[in-house]
Amino acid sequence: MELKLALGEWSGRFDMEKAVCNHGFFMMSPNLWIPSTKSLRRPLRLADSSRSVPVTISHPLHHPFLLIQVHHSPISSADEAVILEQVGRMLRISKKDERDVMEFQEMHSSARENGLGRIFRSPSFFEDAVKSILLCNCSWKRSLDMARALCLLQPKIALDGNARLKRKRSKCSDDIGNFPSWKELLAWSWVDDKYLIKQCNVGYRAARILQLATMFAQGDLREDHIAKLEQSSDPTSFETLYQKLLKIKGFGPFVCSNIMMCVGFYRRIPSDSETIRHLKQVVFSFFFFLIQLFTY
Repeated sequence: MELKLALGEWSGRFDMEKAVCNHGFFMMSPNLWIPSTKSLRRPLRLADSSRSVPVTISHPLHHPFLLIQVHHSPISSADEAVILEQVGRMLRISKKDERDVMEFQEMHSSARENGLGRIFRSPSFFEDAVKSILLCNCSWKRSLDMARALCLLQPKIALDGNARLKRKRSKCSDDIGNFPSWKELLAWSWVDDKYLIKQCNVGYRAARILQLATMFAQGDLREDHIAKLEQSSDPTSFETLYQKLLKIKGFGPFVCSNIMMCVGFYRRIPSDSETIRHLKQVVFSFFFFLIQLFTY
């Protein structure tokens, strides 16, 4: 089954590869970028949020729409709408996102010339937030391994009984699922921080992830409010969310700034020790070039 997501008036400026391969999250499970076809493959949630289907997203050359191939049928019209919404979030297909891109490109001509400014993100805020905490105090390989382990865990804790049964019957022990939702992480009494540490090797992050999930369960964070915020330009509302996230133990300025960038608030630049190392390297290279230039 195939779905189409219209790109609208900015179809001529959209570049699938640059829209995906600009932020490290595209490398984290369950995302799979296929360079040969410039397409993205991953599971997406259906309308009931308990089931997922694998999809492949691509941009046919010179066409004003994205093509989403759903590797499962049939699905309902409600499922179709939810899938399109998730794809739109990942690739920032909205008037607000397009306005942000254009404003950024007006300030930076090189970004406009290279088609940059659209930062890839996940289908859900929760996935972005968890992946942001997975970036802290570890190597990039460890971050990738932890994300993959959480996706391997997801079929075991799926709210849909058929998905768990399929997992048990599968001969392959490496069946990767979707990224766990906050509902799935809280649904089972045996899924606690010790279990996540053992199964996914996430260390101290386990308690932080479960605390974030609990905030959704208790209504301190609401998906509908965040979705509305993402389409707004109110700095006060963004700042309120930032301060709320800072109250989660282990969610420091880097994690929260990275989450806010995913939400669409770019006034706080997420920078950590690795960012500073890269900047020092660039500055050193620049001054070394100047020294050579004026020496010879």
